[in-house]
Amino acid sequence: MCRPFQWYDHGCGPFVLFGPAHLAGLGLLLAAVVALVLWRRRFTPRARRLFRYGLAGLLIANEISTHIWHALVGQWTVQYMLPLHLCSLFSWLTAVMLLTRSYRIYELAYFLGIGGAVQALITPHPGFGFPHYRFFQSYLAHAPIVLGAVYMTAVEGYRPTLRSLLRVAVAIHLYMIPVFGLNLLLDSNYLFIHRKPAEPTLLDYLGPWPWYILGMEAIGLLTCLLLYLPFFPGRKPVCVDSG
Repeated sequence: MCRPFQWYDHGCGPFVLFGPAHLAGLGLLLAAVVALVLWRRRFTPRARRLFRYGLAGLLIANEISTHIWHALVGQWTVQYMLPLHLCSLFSWLTAVMLLTRSYRIYELAYFLGIGGAVQALITPHPGFGFPHYRFFQSYLAHAPIVLGAVYMTAVEGYRPTLRSLLRVAVAIHLYMIPVFGLNLLLDSNYLFIHRKPAEPTLLDYLGPWPWYILGMEAIGLLTCLLLYLPFFPGRKPVCVDSG
């Protein structure tokens, strides 16, 4: 019997990579992205507000519930739970972007949010199978990040530019500096720049530390270039009326 909120002996089974539940989640996200693009012109001002506020609320509620659940099961630690990994950080940043329609956050969310969240969704490691709470929490921590950036692009008319790409490259490297120092202070591994994750990941194929960090950089650059490709040679962001 599945006990969806337990940490040990939950009975929900392990997460199965590319199993039926995993593929169903990916399929639902893809369908939502396609729907946003195809129906982008059908969004009334009221529908825009409802979508933005609703998605922002979902991100915030999911993050808060994650911290509460980890605390209740005795698994909350500063080494693991601070919102410093990209996807945890962008859960909050995407919510702020949706509430304020910030273009500067959009630049980051489009490249780093989509890039990081998509990779996390393709090869997730929640450790818990369907229908455990952590199975759903993992999807709700990443899919809305993708949907938020796609929504701002397709519906609100925002566009990344070449300068956006340059600003994002500078921002992520500046962000790594204090995170690196905090990892030393806390013996943590935020951004996975001190060691590889314990679970099997793509990083296992990129060599030992610190060389796999260069591989991470190369994958990140390639991902950003692919995301920018639809907008080459780049267009200015479209300004829209408040909605």
